[in-house]
Amino acid sequence: MPPAFRQRLQSPAPVLAPGVYDALTALVAEQAGFEALYLSGASVAYTRLGRSDVGLTTATEVADTLARITERVALPVIVDGDTGFGNALNTQRTVRAFERAGAAMIQLEDQTFPKRCGHLDGKGVIPREEMCGKLRAALDARRSADTLILARTDALAVEGFDAAIERAEAYLACGVDALFVEALRTPEQMKAACERFAARIPLLANMVEGGKTPVRSASELGGLGFRIVIFPGGTARAVAHTLQRYYASLRQHQTTAPERERMLDFDQLNALIGTPELLRDAARYDASAQSD
Repeated sequence: MPPAFRQRLQSPAPVLAPGVYDALTALVAEQAGFEALYLSGASVAYTRLGRSDVGLTTATEVADTLARITERVALPVIVDGDTGFGNALNTQRTVRAFERAGAAMIQLEDQTFPKRCGHLDGKGVIPREEMCGKLRAALDARRSADTLILARTDALAVEGFDAAIERAEAYLACGVDALFVEALRTPEQMKAACERFAARIPLLANMVEGGKTPVRSASELGGLGFRIVIFPGGTARAVAHTLQRYYASLRQHQTTAPERERMLDFDQLNALIGTPELLRDAARYDASAQSD
């Protein structure tokens, strides 16, 4: 990954990264003009498994999804690496796999296994020293210093705000490239986290519709000091809502006609995914077509 993303994070203007879960969502987000993408582990579970974010996905499933995305789009991708999918050695394998698949930034968290969504209750966290070992292992495993490591702590829900901040301080001392204090509860906690860290390292804000953190715009969060803002699961929630309406309408009306104004037609979808360009490329390599 070229150093451009690391350099971009030095700007005070926050990077707004929408959640994606496959190559199609990534392509549409790229066409919408975003600077970066966030491959949500929860959304991989939702869409590949039809299951909750409770540690059921594997590193291989996420790496495969990431590779398909980075083959299709040029934007830097922040990828959710959960707990590293095991201990420090497992974390190293995860980092190497995600780096090969094209990750710009790899997020690692300090939850126990099986982990769960950061906005679900009942989480546990591993000892701070164990997480520091996993982060050092991750930093040692990457081939390029431009593959960034993002350290996330879920300790606020387990040990309280002050303990979460002290964990983040310890993770910063390990040499990570960005920090993420998950599920901040109030505007005061968000402000306090930024006052502690924003001048020293990029800090990520996670916006979850219906979650525990107050949802704010990227510009508001940038004003506090956050330099990365993600809306990780919003895409899956929006698509699920659309599908509920679409399937209910089709079942009721036995036709897609009532939904046509909210759909792309055949040609529009092919234009979006680049079918005309793909067919032109195919023709360039078709010897029989060239001989005609």
